[in-house]
Amino acid sequence: MKLELDQDIAGILEPERAFDRRDFLSTALGASAALAASGTSAQQIVTDTAGLTAGDVTIKVADGTIPGYFAMPATGGPFAVILVAPEVFGLNPYMKDICRRLAKAGYYAITPDVYARKADLTKIPNIADIIPIVNAKTDAEMMADFDATAAFAKASGKGDVERLGMTGFCRGGRTVWMYAAHNPKLRAAVAWYGTLGGKPSDAMPKTPLDMARTIKVPVLGLYGGKDSGIPLADVDKMREELKGSGSKSEFVVYAEAGHGFNADFRPDNYRKQDAEDGWTRMLAWFKLWGVV
Repeated sequence: MKLELDQDIAGILEPERAFDRRDFLSTALGASAALAASGTSAQQIVTDTAGLTAGDVTIKVADGTIPGYFAMPATGGPFAVILVAPEVFGLNPYMKDICRRLAKAGYYAITPDVYARKADLTKIPNIADIIPIVNAKTDAEMMADFDATAAFAKASGKGDVERLGMTGFCRGGRTVWMYAAHNPKLRAAVAWYGTLGGKPSDAMPKTPLDMARTIKVPVLGLYGGKDSGIPLADVDKMREELKGSGSKSEFVVYAEAGHGFNADFRPDNYRKQDAEDGWTRMLAWFKLWGVV
């Protein structure tokens, strides 16, 4: 039986829920891993580089280097910087396209391959082989990687990190919440369907809900009303917890959307109308808080 993608994510990103490797090999999420690597889907958005400077980069981190990808307008600058936190599929064509879309809107956008120390996730077709790598990534290392990515943008001379924003999707959405708690110098952030609760682990000892009252950064949370992996009760609780932080964060819940509704390379999850509305709201949110 074919499962919905958000059901699969619920089972693999929350440590308290067991999963069976055999099940994943025949699910929509397993198929998505292959799509993520190939970047092939009938409705997938492909943003050209006309008017842009874009390409692969090498980012210096505490223990060496990791790959990354950036895009920015070809002329002018320095530009406001948007850090892009990836999904569980690594530095795939979708993440690179997100950077180009942001560059077309006038930003210096950059995404690091935060899992590269272990593997190139775009070359792993089975989600059951990907998830242990993703779940082993420590929050401490993740935060340091994004600090290093911001430093790279600044050192380029084209990125103005005084106007620093961040966005991320799925696992990257969780990263957005955690980085907002870590770096109060972020002017604004947008989290797309990032997990808010769940059971802590050695790699991820706290959840965004645990950190909510320390978050001062204004974060826009974009969530799906039919995302079985992220209970709406968690969204409601996060909203209430954030009221105590003074962060001015807000949420938009798309009633008919499931998990991954912006992921145009996943036909079973993409919802064009909700994705376009979310993108418009994201750009408006950045502008509202001076990331422009």
